[in-house]
Amino acid sequence: MRLLLDTCTLLWFLTNDPKLSQNAKNAIEDPLSERWLSPISLLEIAVKYKLGKLPLPKPYALMFPAALTAEDIHLLPLESAHIEPLSTMPLYHRDPFDRLIAATALVEGLCLVSADGTFDCYGLIRLW
Repeated sequence: MRLLLDTCTLLWFLTNDPKLSQNAKNAIEDPLSERWLSPISLLEIAVKYKLGKLPLPKPYALMFPAALTAEDIHLLPLESAHIEPLSTMPLYHRDPFDRLIAATALVEGLCLVSADGTFDCYGLIRLW
């Protein structure tokens, strides 16, 4: 399965947080799964970390990209095709990070791994 991890899912997976559903954890850990991440998630983590809104178990620079490499999570290149849908997508999510993640999942045909049911409004495939 080709998975796109949303920002919370990534953090919960990397920190073994019990908020991560067993179904999501199993899919992410499945050796047949491709694990992808939008660079917007790293931007969101860095911004929130800098603002003091997101504590991390290690400083950002020590976690990324090392944690992604260790878990075989690949960064998708951010393409204009991922951004274009934002000009017409409904604002189900007010957060631009989440809208770009949704657009990326749609454009790339990836299954979004997220606890956030609002993503379902975009007609994408979501696993939780």
